[in-house]
Amino acid sequence: MMSIVTEPIDVQEVLRSVESNDAGAIDVFIGTTRNHSKGKSVLYLEYEAFLPMALKEMETIENDIRLRWDICSIAMIHRIGRVDIGEASVVIAVSSAHRKEAFQACRCAIDTLKKTVPIWKKEYFADGAVWVENN
Repeated sequence: MMSIVTEPIDVQEVLRSVESNDAGAIDVFIGTTRNHSKGKSVLYLEYEAFLPMALKEMETIENDIRLRWDICSIAMIHRIGRVDIGEASVVIAVSSAHRKEAFQACRCAIDTLKKTVPIWKKEYFADGAVWVENN
C-alpha cells in the first residue's frame, strides 16, 4: 500500500494492510504534527506534493527495501493538505519474520522518503508561515 491522501490516515487500516501469518514483527512509524517549531507555536501544517513523481519514488523506496531486507509487507501513506496538531502526516508500517528487519526497513523508509520524495511542508504560526526544508 503506497498512497498519498487528503483525509486523515487510518493507522489501523495501515497496520492491517501489512499483517501476515509469516510475520513475527510489525514496526510502525507515525509522524504527527507537533505544536512547536524553532521556539514558536505551530498552528498547523500544510503539505504539497508532485503526485506522479512522489508515488513513483515511494515505489522505488519499496523496491529498494525489498532488495535489502527480507520483509513480508510494507505500507507508506503520506497526507497532503492541512494537517492539524496531533494528526498523522505520514505512516509507515513494515512486517517481517523478525523484528530486526522490520525496524531497519521502517527506519530506512522514513529517512529515504524525507530525502527523496517530492513532498513539501509549510508550517503555520500566528505571525505567518514558512516552507520547511528537509521536512
